[in-house]
Amino acid sequence: MIDQSLVRVGVFYDGNYFLHVSNYYAYVHAKKRRISISGLHEFIRGEVSKEFSMDYRFCQIVDAHFFRGRMSAQDASESRLYNERVFDDILMYEGVITHYLPLKTRLGRKEEKGIDVWLALEAFELAFYKKFDILVLIAGDGDYTPLIRKLNTLGTRVMLLSWDFEYTNSNGEEKVTKTSQDLLEEVSYPIAMHEVIDSRARKNEALVDNLFVKKTTAKQPSSASNQFLKSTIITLKNGYGFIKHSPENLFFHYSNVSKGEYNDLKLGDSVNFRIGKNNNQENVAIDVSPC
Repeated sequence: MIDQSLVRVGVFYDGNYFLHVSNYYAYVHAKKRRISISGLHEFIRGEVSKEFSMDYRFCQIVDAHFFRGRMSAQDASESRLYNERVFDDILMYEGVITHYLPLKTRLGRKEEKGIDVWLALEAFELAFYKKFDILVLIAGDGDYTPLIRKLNTLGTRVMLLSWDFEYTNSNGEEKVTKTSQDLLEEVSYPIAMHEVIDSRARKNEALVDNLFVKKTTAKQPSSASNQFLKSTIITLKNGYGFIKHSPENLFFHYSNVSKGEYNDLKLGDSVNFRIGKNNNQENVAIDVSPC
């Protein structure tokens, strides 16, 4: 029987799935914002409080875990290492414990191997010992169905946060993300997050709006030119780079990449950009995007 004084919640992230969803909202969806970890946790507590008819204050996330395959430091670029460290800091500040396995090379491609098994084992073990009242799974893969069935035998209720969406990428390829029907049928509380986010009835809810990282009003470089130029990247460092330009190569910050991700840029890539000025009235590149 659930302790009426406190509902204990455990949250488990399929990290690759979560980042895929976050990229969709950052680059494809009209929101153009990433999913916020803190906002997601607030939303989870709100949904749990409704399901259990409990005061929000008494629905607490007592454990949160993030699982993902990751490139080795030797294989990753400096920019990728920097961005991963930034995201690690976000997870750390929100009390999320990270679990990483090295990516394996298969047929010339880096792939995750075993991370879903690790998530399932860890989730079941912690649910057994810590006796979560509800376990929240952020995933969409049918491979987690046996985990749900095992959690059901413990009497642990499972809430699934999942997203369905489709879009056409820059290469004209149709990309579809769809939640496993088997997974949806096994959980106690399936929540179609794409429907929640796009619902007109819920668009003014603070918990829904807070699902996304707040837009910051960044100070734009002054005296920005409206003319777009084209050149190549000659330097990439931790979160910044330089674009070939005469008479002086132009600095650009990762926040000035307007399309795609800074992390995907490579030396020698052709890019479009405009020229602006920083606080010291020096020329810099802004609105940088791959050609």
